[in-house]
Amino acid sequence: MEFKIYKLHFTTPLHLGDARDDYSISLRSISSDTMYAALTSCMAKLGKENDIKNGDLNCSISSLFPFYQKSKNSTPILFFPKPLMQKQPQLKDLTKTKMVKKVSWIDKKYFEKIINGEDLFSSESDIDNINDDYLTTCYGDDFDSNFIFSQVSPRVSVSRNGEEDAKPFYMERIFFKDYSGLYFIVHGDTSIIENALDLLQTEGIGTDRNVGNGFFEYEKDYIELTVPENQSYCMSLSSYIPESKEQLEAMLNGENVAYDIVRIGGWITTPPYNSIRKNVIYAFTAGSIFFKKVEDIAIYGKIVDLKPELPFEKQIEHPVWRYGKSIFIPVKL
Repeated sequence: MEFKIYKLHFTTPLHLGDARDDYSISLRSISSDTMYAALTSCMAKLGKENDIKNGDLNCSISSLFPFYQKSKNSTPILFFPKPLMQKQPQLKDLTKTKMVKKVSWIDKKYFEKIINGEDLFSSESDIDNINDDYLTTCYGDDFDSNFIFSQVSPRVSVSRNGEEDAKPFYMERIFFKDYSGLYFIVHGDTSIIENALDLLQTEGIGTDRNVGNGFFEYEKDYIELTVPENQSYCMSLSSYIPESKEQLEAMLNGENVAYDIVRIGGWITTPPYNSIRKNVIYAFTAGSIFFKKVEDIAIYGKIVDLKPELPFEKQIEHPVWRYGKSIFIPVKL
């Protein structure tokens, strides 16, 4: 299967807030619903709301995953989330057991291996290929496991009305070494999101964009994945919000189902509603495994409106879309 991907090369630091709004901690990746919301917001700023029907940009995207690239002309090492349902190897060495459990990201070779039913750690050499959170066959100068690093800096919050004392806080910002960054997979018509990306790269993504965080340059590329056929299980590559209770019950009806859930909410970013919180909903994360037969690729999930109910005089004039459709690929378990 061939997939179109977009690689984001960040030209400035990046802060990605977690569900607790803790500035001292930044996430290392971006969920598909967050990226979709940013792209939708850019289309609104471009005055092209009519191109968006019910929050749909005519395509589905994966969450954003890390990639390492030494230089502009070198081959990128694309990482995928480790599927959540995996047997742990029986190891006598406690240190190696901890190394295996720590792995969160696996390169394309290992990802194809695992979704096609092979054991991820079938030999000692596979364990030797662990580099911190990453499992990859690349060594030495070809890969730097610290290509995503952070810096915590003190900041000061100043009262807008001047009546309160300034409050110090700390912010963690993420940096990418060399030509590395984050990428996402796209399925569908990409014409709308490319218009949005042209603006988003200069608007920035994440927190504190007004002081220069989150700017990037992007480029298009393609990858090929070997996926299994005629399987009863599938893996989500995006944040997934089920379309109905019936769909969810059917997809959870399997002994090898494994998933993680994340809380989606946050603040509305459109003036003058910046101080208003969105409604909250829960979604399944990328890497979750479900009981569902998928032929090559499938899209499941729905788009929800998280606009809160407010008094009449404060009503928000536009919907607050959150994209919960996910790209699914078959996996062999």
